[in-house]
Amino acid sequence: MTTYAFHIHGWKQEIFRRYFPDRTFVFVPMYAREADFEDWAARILREENPQIFVWSLRAPKKLKSFAAQHHIPVFYIEDGFIRSVVANASRTPPLSLALDQGTAYFDCREPSDLERLLCSYDFDGAPELLARASAGIRFLLETGVSKYNSDIRTDINDLYGPKSGKRVLVIGQVEDDASIQFGCLSAVTNNDLVRLAAKENPGAHIIYKPHPDILNRVRLAQSDPQDVRHLCQIVTQPLSMSQALETVDHVYTITSLAGFEALLRGLKVTTYGCPFYAGWGLTDDRQPNERRGRTLTIEALFAGAYLLYPRYFDPESGKSLSFEETVEGVSRYFAAARETEPPWQPAGPQWRAWGPYGILGWRHLITPPLALIISKVGNSDDAKTFRQDPIQFFRELSNPMFRFIGRIVYPFG
Repeated sequence: MTTYAFHIHGWKQEIFRRYFPDRTFVFVPMYAREADFEDWAARILREENPQIFVWSLRAPKKLKSFAAQHHIPVFYIEDGFIRSVVANASRTPPLSLALDQGTAYFDCREPSDLERLLCSYDFDGAPELLARASAGIRFLLETGVSKYNSDIRTDINDLYGPKSGKRVLVIGQVEDDASIQFGCLSAVTNNDLVRLAAKENPGAHIIYKPHPDILNRVRLAQSDPQDVRHLCQIVTQPLSMSQALETVDHVYTITSLAGFEALLRGLKVTTYGCPFYAGWGLTDDRQPNERRGRTLTIEALFAGAYLLYPRYFDPESGKSLSFEETVEGVSRYFAAARETEPPWQPAGPQWRAWGPYGILGWRHLITPPLALIISKVGNSDDAKTFRQDPIQFFRELSNPMFRFIGRIVYPFG
């Protein structure tokens, strides 16, 4: 089966081949021009029974109508709700993926397959599934397994201080992330959310946990946490979500999955946007969704989102796994992750006498000074990514000016 895949980073392509061995992938260049889509459309139509993969919602503008006109299945791909054994994606294979033919699960503008599933599935008629969900919730709570995982332990009593009253946790997100762009119809910043929590909970201990990618400068912030420091305690040290939720009474979020993890712990959750878990009678919703009129139990919601909807994979073999096998594997990885890098970390390019790095491999010589510059302009993760594959690093930057610079420095490959 030939599958044309859009906006799949180079480092993910071998992973897709491993996870979907029954497919022959054609990976469209990351930043193919809209004007080139007609050529790609013609290629797709020449295939017998083609399909299309799109990472997130990053598809050419004409793709959706083209696919509908020619009855070509389109699957929107996203990381699942259990992602990795480290505290971020970090270029490691995802442990789970969501494949959705409606839209990305975080897109509240139209129904996703996940939303349709939650609206229509007969959970009451599936007691074994609900029992499995109940056991899965208990296992996550006992092990602390989350979407991103870390074995770092923090003394919460020391970090938060003595508890003398209501404690409210505000979950910061990357404010230009697609989950907010498509999951929240009104403009809002993390600081706005802090102000709302402080206003609605006078006298409460407000704790603000900025997103780790903002603190580490992996992504750019649109609001400065220091502007609301008079209203809250700002957590700047590494802290797993399972620990962050300890001793908390109420959680405020825009669309973060942390809100769902708070629900699993029986906490009150206020959602400013409309994440997949809002609108089912379990959350305090500030953005109504008329399509979601059904009331679900937390076990039913968990069963739909974690057991029925995503696909789980062994990151090394690509073999399909169950939810239970995956979370058991994550808990086993905790100890190993303290000692070594995950075995699937990509290595940097080796020196060769000729090829894309020039005669006598002279372009390898510029890698160390360029890595230093990149770490200053961006961050240490950017520099690490650059060292692993300098050519691909520049080819996949979102800024066209930086891609142009990369073409000058690395014209081949």
